[in-house]
Amino acid sequence: MAPRSAKREPATRGIRAKTPRAAHDARAAREERSAHDEPAVTIRKQSISDVIARSLEEDIVLGRRHPREHLVEQDLSERFKTHRGDVRLALFALEKKGIIQRIPNRGAMVRDLTPREVREIYAVREELEVMAVRVLPFPVAKSDLDRLVALQRKHSAAIDAGNLLDVFYSNLHFHQALFGLCRNTCLIEAIELLAQKTYGIRSYANAFPAALDQARRDHVDMIEALRASRRDDLIALARRHLQPSLEAYIRAYERRFGDAGSPATTSQAK
Repeated sequence: MAPRSAKREPATRGIRAKTPRAAHDARAAREERSAHDEPAVTIRKQSISDVIARSLEEDIVLGRRHPREHLVEQDLSERFKTHRGDVRLALFALEKKGIIQRIPNRGAMVRDLTPREVREIYAVREELEVMAVRVLPFPVAKSDLDRLVALQRKHSAAIDAGNLLDVFYSNLHFHQALFGLCRNTCLIEAIELLAQKTYGIRSYANAFPAALDQARRDHVDMIEALRASRRDDLIALARRHLQPSLEAYIRAYERRFGDAGSPATTSQAK
């Protein structure tokens, strides 16, 4: 008769196959299969709506679409070769950012910011950005300065190439990196939220080479102020840097729609 231990060997092997590591691997495999079994249409809707939202946002940033311009769902469905559900998801995302507005019985349109509203937004933006500069810790690390220099060079190259889309994104990334140095998450999020609302405003200043050239000089001066820990200079630059877009938008708005929304009692943003 074979030793009892020999008979137990197969059972022992079975127990070893169910170790915690093996159970973890089996669970991971099941989760992976479950993920692959998700309806493809869910992934498809998300990706297409993102493409639509980004494309419309870029149209607005580049001035291809103007305030009060209607965004017709059927036209967009045909343009992107998809159904209206994808278009609606994209429009909801842009509405959340404050870039477009949806009006009952009228549909969606590029948000129409009056001069008064723009002044109010920029006044708050200015104070938030100055606050970020005030709490920004000095000295700034060399790695952070090097990153800003690289972003400034990319922005400058985009201006020289006349690529306004790259101008927009490189400028956006420069300021995200700059204000990110304050290390205050709540403040950074507030700055970003208001910046999104003014995406369509920036195209008006970007149409003027002098304004773009001033913007890149401001970026260089900001980096030097950071490098030398000159906080007061950086605050002054942050205030000045916002003005060209604000002023260009208001001039264009009043030429197109008159001075509605721009009462004489409304004070100019600093």
